Amino acid sequence: MPAAVPVAKPFRPIRASFVVREASGCAVRTRLKDLTATDVEVLRQVGAHLGSLASRDLRLYASAGFERSSVSWAVRKQALTSECSSRWAGAITKGTHDQYALARRAQGAHLHGLESAVRAIRERLAKPVGSRGSKREPGGYRSAFEWRHKAQRLRVLEARHAQVKADRDAGRVRVVRGGKRLANTRHHLDEAGLSETRWRARWEAARLFLSADGESGKRYGNETIRVTPDGQVSIKLPTPLEHLANAPHGRYALTGRILFRHRGEEWADRVTGHRAVAYDIRHDPLRDRWYLTASWKRPSLHTVPLETACADGVIGVDMNADHLAAYRLDAHGNPAGEPRRFAYDLTGAASHRDAQLRHALTRLMHWAVATGVGAVAIEDLDFADSTTREKHGRRTRFRQTISGIPTGRLKARIVNMAAEHGLTVVAVDPAYTSQWGAQHWKTPLTTPARAVTRHDAAAIAIGRRALGRPVRRRTATPPHDRSDRAGHRAVQAGPGDRRREETRPSIPGQRTRSATPDTRAKAGDQRAQHRSGHAAEHEKTWTWTQGSLPLSL
Repeated sequence: MPAAVPVAKPFRPIRASFVVREASGCAVRTRLKDLTATDVEVLRQVGAHLGSLASRDLRLYASAGFERSSVSWAVRKQALTSECSSRWAGAITKGTHDQYALARRAQGAHLHGLESAVRAIRERLAKPVGSRGSKREPGGYRSAFEWRHKAQRLRVLEARHAQVKADRDAGRVRVVRGGKRLANTRHHLDEAGLSETRWRARWEAARLFLSADGESGKRYGNETIRVTPDGQVSIKLPTPLEHLANAPHGRYALTGRILFRHRGEEWADRVTGHRAVAYDIRHDPLRDRWYLTASWKRPSLHTVPLETACADGVIGVDMNADHLAAYRLDAHGNPAGEPRRFAYDLTGAASHRDAQLRHALTRLMHWAVATGVGAVAIEDLDFADSTTREKHGRRTRFRQTISGIPTGRLKARIVNMAAEHGLTVVAVDPAYTSQWGAQHWKTPLTTPARAVTRHDAAAIAIGRRALGRPVRRRTATPPHDRSDRAGHRAVQAGPGDRRREETRPSIPGQRTRSATPDTRAKAGDQRAQHRSGHAAEHEKTWTWTQGSLPLSL
């Protein structure tokens, strides 16, 4: 019986590139300096009181399921108003709705992850023990012990999936104000290296509520937390704490003044014009510092068309676990200049990782502005379902590499930073960019003085896809003296090219010194595009015979 011929996996369709819309809002943060002991105590009491009200409101809203309406919201807000104020109650209920919506999205992502894990384990359990996998599909488990362990794991995941699905169908979410991870750390203080006092300080700081929404038309854009143009901060105290006021109308004015060094002029314009500005006060227990964050909604921005954004060329960026590989392309898709790499270190604390990524993006933006391009092209990546062991087997280093790529954080930062530098971000389909880039661009661009890596070639592929051009490069023409020495082009008319099925044009004139071209005879023969398959070379009806020479010569 003949062996089965393997069927090649078809290429998946490439999605069209698109321009990423700019962020609709912005936020700036500054430190509250020169606070007295009384200021700190007032902030703690107000934040703790409002935090307890926010926790109670979130518990009621999360346990209500789908039995919610505008009437129930009015009842909740009225009950909160009697213990704080109408504006504080509105901010608390809005925060509850936002946190519930975020929990629902996280619940859906968790449910999708459980479904993927259950499906992958079932597929591997159905295969024989020890069977080898392929590049695209994992094989069976290596031993009977691992098979039994995964069978038990499957039952645990199925029970967990049933519970999460029941909560989602009923509209319930499980939320911990202050963070579930920090709450679980209370039971493992020795492993976390924390004392109970330090943990308690972090827990109380995480559960404070000092957020106020802005109101256009009101004085300085916010009646609850008011910041004047000269930097004076005052807070509207809740009803039970009005005896702490040191300013008229039940307000408490902080001693220190604030200054926004970033976007300070834009914030001052909004405050002076009495346009809405939302404020949020947070406490960092590790440094024992208080911070004020101001945020507002930016006016609706018009998206630049893709052709306009790429008119002056584009910079393709390939995102990796430890660096950004970038290459500049002109408007025709040709690489220009040398490849650039912007390294970062994503180990250590979250603040260090964030600073490293921000520094790399800043250098990228400065280089893009210096080159004069109008757009930066990145891959539309999503590794949410590609980091599990069931998908990649025992390839631990590969899983760690994928998990280390900060896709979500980089997307959010690069869009905002590009907008500040007058650049447009173009997202492209990531399919085959590394494979085709290395195939078509790595070797031709490598010289003794320039080493082009696979990531640099992928950046070229990303940039060409953003420009709407194919990834592959045009094959060089054969030598002018003798085409048979190097062979003809490997790339002819593409399957989508126009007039590819028509006859070849007749080109009169002499092209060699030995014989006149016979282009008219071959004009209708499409096999003439490939000389190795032309009938004239294999179906000759004449032969050449060497005649005998006279011996007298």
